[in-house]
Amino acid sequence: MLKRQYSCTVLRYLHDPSTFEFVNVGVVMLCPATSNENAVLLGRTRTTVGRIHDFFPLDHNAFRETMRTVNRLLQRVAKTVSEERLFRTSETALDVARSVIPSDSSSLQWSPQITGLTDNPEKTFESVFRRMVTKYDAKAQPRRSDEEIWKPVRLELEQRQLPVTLEPKVVVGGDDRIEFQHGWKNGAWHVYEPVSLDLADAEGIYRKAHRWLGQLASVLPEAAEAVHPYFIVGAPSDTSLDGAYRRALKILKKSPGPIEIFEESDVGALVDRIETDMRFHSSGRS
Repeated sequence: MLKRQYSCTVLRYLHDPSTFEFVNVGVVMLCPATSNENAVLLGRTRTTVGRIHDFFPLDHNAFRETMRTVNRLLQRVAKTVSEERLFRTSETALDVARSVIPSDSSSLQWSPQITGLTDNPEKTFESVFRRMVTKYDAKAQPRRSDEEIWKPVRLELEQRQLPVTLEPKVVVGGDDRIEFQHGWKNGAWHVYEPVSLDLADAEGIYRKAHRWLGQLASVLPEAAEAVHPYFIVGAPSDTSLDGAYRRALKILKKSPGPIEIFEESDVGALVDRIETDMRFHSSGRS
């Protein structure tokens, strides 16, 4: 197979342009059209913060949204190139990249152009992207979901063969509502919710705790029915986030109403509590 010329440029993120310190966050690659083949434009940015937070203090949400926006623009240009079958042999990846993000003094800058030959544009692009953007990213650690935090509770409940079945319960209060995954009624609703704080960073841990605090504060004071929430909370796998986890527990404990919080090591105590309440209810002494 004949090799084709290509050019590519790397998108750099400069947290403070005056210092010229940067991290690579994307790549644009262009193979111009030939007499036998259409032009090929490939472009992508990273979609996660990755190792960048080790270098710069970031607003993670704003960064990810910016990357998504650049990705959408690149996809739109790539589609245009493909549909119009452009035959502009003089155009380069840097020309296309600057049409998406102009050269100025902002925090996103394009690198000097790289050129080469390829017999497989897609394979070459993936190689360049890995080498320039994701090579030093740490391998993502598996994070446990809420359902995985609940699994030991569920297994223990099944083993004890308790007389009441748990079911989802929507609690309505004022103009808001919360759906709890597991609940049963004994005068008041007893509702149980697993909350995994096994997240990638402290910001995500705080955000999830505050989200629950906000929901509970919005619903429980005006709930149409009496509700007693119990949370089983999973800790982060990364022990360096233990401080953030402890702070998140304190945030959750600020919730209004008779909320009770159990950590994973307290699964036995939580199930004991559920069993005592259920058997007391089943005996007719509620």
